[in-house]
Amino acid sequence: MPITASGTAEPLAHGGDLSAIQRRFPEAPEPWIDLSTGINPVPYPVVDLGPETWSRLPTRQQEQALLEAAAGRYGVRDPATIVAAPGTQALIQLLPRLVEKSRIAVLGPTYEEHAHCWARQGHDVGVVSAFERADVTIVVNPNNPTGKLLPPDMLRQDHGLLIVDEAFVDLLPREASLAADLPASTIVLRSFGKVYGLAGVRLGFAIAEKPLADRIRDELGPWAVSGPALEIGRRALADPAWLQAATVRLAADRQKLDALLVSAGCEILGGTPLFCLVHHPDAAGLADRLGRRGIHVRRFAREPQWLRFGLPASSVEFNRVAAALA
Repeated sequence: MPITASGTAEPLAHGGDLSAIQRRFPEAPEPWIDLSTGINPVPYPVVDLGPETWSRLPTRQQEQALLEAAAGRYGVRDPATIVAAPGTQALIQLLPRLVEKSRIAVLGPTYEEHAHCWARQGHDVGVVSAFERADVTIVVNPNNPTGKLLPPDMLRQDHGLLIVDEAFVDLLPREASLAADLPASTIVLRSFGKVYGLAGVRLGFAIAEKPLADRIRDELGPWAVSGPALEIGRRALADPAWLQAATVRLAADRQKLDALLVSAGCEILGGTPLFCLVHHPDAAGLADRLGRRGIHVRRFAREPQWLRFGLPASSVEFNRVAAALA
């Protein structure tokens, strides 16, 4: 783990660092198109919440309403087994504090914050390419950035405490998720902001057997999720028509993006409905060419020939991407 001179861990590189890329390419045309994240570029519409949503502390009734909406959306029978948190990243950082020092197996390569957060708490962490015996096993399913999807039956085997990060599963059939039929000793993490395009709301969920869910809830403490996030999340999760329309649109846009990337000499390695991972022999050069045209994509220091592309938000953005790739 990289350590700074002050002794603190250096932050990992993530998508969405638009200010850094703007400094690198100050002459790029604006507005920038940020394709470096896997976030739905057409967000759920947020209407007026009312002034009391902002001025009052969140209530238990608001939280319960959100949990019931989440239970309906994820197919969970008991809302008490769901914990709302200020984003799944907060849960990723919290869980290592609830477990005694253990052997941790992270199925990778994957979202690096998992290994980073467990190692920072002193656990023995290994990033492995296949399942192996460990006290805690962590799987991102579908995986980020490869999009690889493991079948639920494979995850239902004995993996010790199993943590399954399902941040990108919302647009897949419900059967792809473990949430509706949770195995013992399993924690499922679900992200709200990615599929609903509202990452700034900071809302995520842990789904676990009630005793473990209660431990997570206690560790988060009171008012962990803001009143506006509770209300926005409740409305969105209870709106299946919007999600269905978004699913159809995103599938079509992903096909359109794939065709552009293949025509530009990229090899499609995988992805999800929200992003595409490609291989290109000069990925760094391609990323720089896009950057000079005001388009930001995700690069990977450990895989220098990989690039990850999120979806453009409109036909105007698709046209700019097509021109830059041509």
